[in-house]
Amino acid sequence: MPELTRRRRLLILTICCLSLFIVGLDNTIVNIALPSIQRDLHASVSGLQWTVDAYTLTLASLLMLSGSTADRIGRRRTFQTGLVVFTIGSLLCSVAPNIGLLVVFRMVQAIGGSMLNPVAMSIITNTFTKAAERARAIGMWAAVAGISMALGPVVGGTLVDSIGWRAIFWINVPVGLGALLLTALFVPESRAPRPRRPDPVGQLLVIVALAALTYGIIEGPGSGWGSAKILGCFALSAIAVVGLLGYEPRRADPLLDLRFFRSAPFSGATLIAVSGFAALSGFLFLNTLYLQEVRGLSPLHAGLATLPMAAMSMVFAPISGRIVGSRGPRLPLLVAGIAMATSTALLTGLTTDVPIGWLIPSYVVFGLGFGMLNAPVTNTAVSGMPRAQAGVAAAVASTSRQVGQSLGVAVIGSLVTGQLHGQLGAEFTANSHLGWWIITGCGLAVLALGILTTGRWARTTAERTAAILDTAPTKVPV
Repeated sequence: MPELTRRRRLLILTICCLSLFIVGLDNTIVNIALPSIQRDLHASVSGLQWTVDAYTLTLASLLMLSGSTADRIGRRRTFQTGLVVFTIGSLLCSVAPNIGLLVVFRMVQAIGGSMLNPVAMSIITNTFTKAAERARAIGMWAAVAGISMALGPVVGGTLVDSIGWRAIFWINVPVGLGALLLTALFVPESRAPRPRRPDPVGQLLVIVALAALTYGIIEGPGSGWGSAKILGCFALSAIAVVGLLGYEPRRADPLLDLRFFRSAPFSGATLIAVSGFAALSGFLFLNTLYLQEVRGLSPLHAGLATLPMAAMSMVFAPISGRIVGSRGPRLPLLVAGIAMATSTALLTGLTTDVPIGWLIPSYVVFGLGFGMLNAPVTNTAVSGMPRAQAGVAAAVASTSRQVGQSLGVAVIGSLVTGQLHGQLGAEFTANSHLGWWIITGCGLAVLALGILTTGRWARTTAERTAAILDTAPTKVPV
């Protein structure tokens, strides 16, 4: 790819961030609309869980496939295809007549979204070739991801209250079309010098492992945790994981290169992403149902109540990116873990009539923590990796985020709402205490992993892993 001017590189970064913004926004904007969707489409709580998880699960399953496909057929082409599919999926969601079709159309959205984030990161990595400049670009990218997800409830509440829940999908259409036009005009085409071969077996095993696990967790309360169907789902997921661990190391070009996990920072970033984003999705799921179904707030007022969280994320996400660029990921991760755990610990004694003034500090502190989280996760995942592997590493980190979001809604939603009888109210509030404790545990996991995987020993494992990836001999294709 010819040398680009600084202005052109910044424009490409802006276009990539625009696509990330709509995908990230869609991750959380739906949460605030869940009660309205439930009433309009007569959906069950598990239906609401699937409305969220069908999107994140499909994203998680296809991110790595999309990244390798882009390396092979062209990153701009794949990116544009993703924008088209995502926009069409958004239109379909806006006209869904029932909860079943809404879940299907959310999957269409996610298929398009899977072609955006890892491909955009690969475009950024190959556009910003100098290490310091690339670190700043990744910091901006991570900041936009955090901001978009934090803004979801606020934007969603405004749209649902003023127009209706279908409007949360309309907003993607003009943004998607604008990004499509800008990509055609300004983003150059690029491919990997030696693209990885397709890995259909590995892809199938990933889909089966994630889908079976999530289905078992969501449907467990209704079908019975000890039922043959649920136990079969968990067994199928475990078999798929074992198959993946046995099959992937034998591939010349594996979908998931297990050697990456020899790097403690990379493994840590993966687990931190799962823990942190499980905390976010669980927080939004419980808080949305509490504010609207228990406290009786409108979608707009519920969104405005969480505005402090969004504001803190917007302020601290770019600060986190600058700290990571200048001092490394350790400090932001420690702040993120402490803040997220502290904020949700305040909610473990939630009651039906606790003053809103008591909730606001927890929102503020959680927003600070989440704002500090994203930049070190992305930077740690790709730092130290060979440039040719940066896109794959970023795709794994993005997959981990989506897995975390899926598990957060599935696990916390099932444990809290699985035994409810009738309307949400005092019983839901009491049951939610367990959910808030789980989220607190996720914050503590971020803190512990941040300490463990950012020291000298961890950096040594990253350097050793990068050397192995650079010099490893070619495997015999399977």
